[in-house]
Amino acid sequence: MPEEPCQCPDCQRFYREHDRLIRENPTLRQQQELNWAALQSFRTLAGRVLEELQKQHGDSEPAPAPGLETAGAGSGEGSGAPAEADGIQQAMADLENITAHLFSIEVLMERIFDVRVPEQVEQKFRELAGELAPDPLNADRLRLNRLLHQTPDLPDRG
Repeated sequence: MPEEPCQCPDCQRFYREHDRLIRENPTLRQQQELNWAALQSFRTLAGRVLEELQKQHGDSEPAPAPGLETAGAGSGEGSGAPAEADGIQQAMADLENITAHLFSIEVLMERIFDVRVPEQVEQKFRELAGELAPDPLNADRLRLNRLLHQTPDLPDRG
């Protein structure tokens, strides 16, 4: 028996976005371009944030010496600074890992991007896209959603 789709707001947002991307990009070529653009934008933004953090916080700030932390503790200054600095350093390390992974994905995506298919196959993509992600505002889809999920998508006429 298939599992019931999750109804939490995050999952619902994902389902809507998933379907929208299929509807708006129903061919192999469009999916290739969409994924390439998403990958590049993610890499660009993550890389720029990492550069800015490195400018502000240095590439690898050493942790403060243990005696220095307690010296300022009585004045109330910097009580959250070491933890915040550690958080920034961890975020920078994570962003470096993300960037490295994105470069790896980019290499794999180049192979996917090289694939071309005949128009007949692109047409099959379009047909199946309509089945996988039909127009959510289509009256038949709204009625089906109402029956399947028992949600008040359409007002009852009495």
